[in-house]
Amino acid sequence: MADKTRPHFTAFIGPQRLATGPLAEVAIAVMQASRRSAAPPIVIFSDATGQPIDLDLRGTEREIIARLPQPASPPDVETDETAAAEPRGRGRPKLGVVAREVTLLPRHWEWLGTQPGGASVALRKLVEEARRANGDADRTRAARDAAYRFMSVMAGNLAGFEEASRALFADDRRRFVGLVAGWPDDIRDHVVKLAFSDRAEP
Repeated sequence: MADKTRPHFTAFIGPQRLATGPLAEVAIAVMQASRRSAAPPIVIFSDATGQPIDLDLRGTEREIIARLPQPASPPDVETDETAAAEPRGRGRPKLGVVAREVTLLPRHWEWLGTQPGGASVALRKLVEEARRANGDADRTRAARDAAYRFMSVMAGNLAGFEEASRALFADDRRRFVGLVAGWPDDIRDHVVKLAFSDRAEP
């Protein structure tokens, strides 16, 4: 079973899937394939965003891996209890707190000022509640956007692209799958996986 906590990437050599997995594994596979004579164009995609990425694949395998971008570490989770119990340090770097400007109407600031823990704690609670309430919709939108970015690069000139795009944004899975059925196997399978893999069959 794939580790969903690790970012995954997929490389295509022409219309065929070359490799998929953690970035280091994909990068080495791409390096080896690209050094063969007359290799077709190779594109690496982030499975999370559907965006193509560029890598510096010069040198040895160790040098290539050393240059790869490192995934950002998730910040420590701060509970309401730790927020209330710990002294407020400037920036709270240990907790990954980032200071940014927030613009609100006076009545919003007044309400936030009356909440336990003050404005920052109240805003964090509101954001977490919204994330829980909208989690499924956010994941669906992110998957749709990733699929569209990928298919725009790999299938933009294929038959049915425009109709398939409309079906994707309408969340019409059956129509979408039918429209992409004639695409090259690996492109078809990957775009369907990006768009719908986290949801059960209707």
